[in-house]
Amino acid sequence: MSGMTAEWTIDRLGQRGDGIAGEVFIPRTLPGEVVTGVQIGDRIPEPKIIMPSPDRVAAPCPHFKRCGGCALQHASDVFVAQWKQDRVRDVMARAGIEAEVSRIETSSPATRRRAALSGRKTRKGAQLGFHVRAGEEIVAIPECRILHPDILAALPALEQVTRLAAPRGAEVTLHVTQSPVGLDLAVEGARALDRNLMVLLAPFATAFARITWNGEPALQSAAPWQPIGPARVVPPPGAFLQATPEGEAALVTEVLRSLHGATRVVDLFAGCGTFSFPAAQIAPVHAVEGDRGLMEALGQGAARASGLKAITAEVRDLFRNPMLPEDLARFDSAIIDPPRAGAEAQVAELARSGVARIAFVSCNPTTFARDAAVLIAAGWHMGAITVVDQFRWSPHIELVTHFTRT
Repeated sequence: MSGMTAEWTIDRLGQRGDGIAGEVFIPRTLPGEVVTGVQIGDRIPEPKIIMPSPDRVAAPCPHFKRCGGCALQHASDVFVAQWKQDRVRDVMARAGIEAEVSRIETSSPATRRRAALSGRKTRKGAQLGFHVRAGEEIVAIPECRILHPDILAALPALEQVTRLAAPRGAEVTLHVTQSPVGLDLAVEGARALDRNLMVLLAPFATAFARITWNGEPALQSAAPWQPIGPARVVPPPGAFLQATPEGEAALVTEVLRSLHGATRVVDLFAGCGTFSFPAAQIAPVHAVEGDRGLMEALGQGAARASGLKAITAEVRDLFRNPMLPEDLARFDSAIIDPPRAGAEAQVAELARSGVARIAFVSCNPTTFARDAAVLIAAGWHMGAITVVDQFRWSPHIELVTHFTRT
């Protein structure tokens, strides 16, 4: 009963990593644990563990109890790895697909090279970090166990930028990305950029390679390039990038394995070339992406790279204007890495096309299962799935597999 202390036994974990007992959500718990706590709505926000699971471990991060950035630091690595693989199997089974999940590739701590931090100006300085779990308060994260050391080292400078950026009573978002030449910072929700503010930002040239302010260039001491295959690419400010180098390498390895024998490749939802550049070491690649800025970055990277097959680029909205079978007729292989919404329209056209093989990368098992069912119903065979865990200690799951004609 809501408002009264009661005892609960955890049945399973939900999609967000919370324990579930009946219809009640209980954070930082594990299946089989017995807990007590006061129910508020459909949650028990402050459970007390009466009987812990053998899979429970001491959280490695001192911020875990308050910070909402991680959900599963109280669980052993073995448990989390198994839970994520089982989640993929369960989602696929609900779509009527018996999937083989071969393994999981988990990124090491302290390797996350990009983050969206929240900042707010205070009387004495600034609050900077991640939000508390299910709340608006910002938790400082000086000992964060997931972020790259370069980002942690820049927290004092980011706090100073927050003081300059945050309007009174409002919050700003700081998208920070580690690069070989320094941090790339894109500030959103900041007060207007004027001459006085430009002067105040000038000293930060030693701390950041580039600062972008509400989408406007504010400072650049070096072009913050990223190594993508044999190329150097300068992504647009705040652009999508695989979260960790280890995770990217795992995805690329499986994609290239899927492309064995390819002679002409189309890369759908290509971004700024995560898979285009490695694939171009095998065969010519046509990269297709709806964001013009990403395609321009890819094109510039291709122009400077050497030792690659030809790379061409096309700006095209694959949701509203998917490539049709006649467009795909000149390719024998496809790579597809859609956003979380999946690629329902494009997959329907791939299913009807003459492409011989598809390397499929997904950051959402649910929409992947939907899209995979379309291909399988059209006569395609799905290979084993590799789960990639770039967002360690979070419920987020990525995966990669391949499809071939039966």
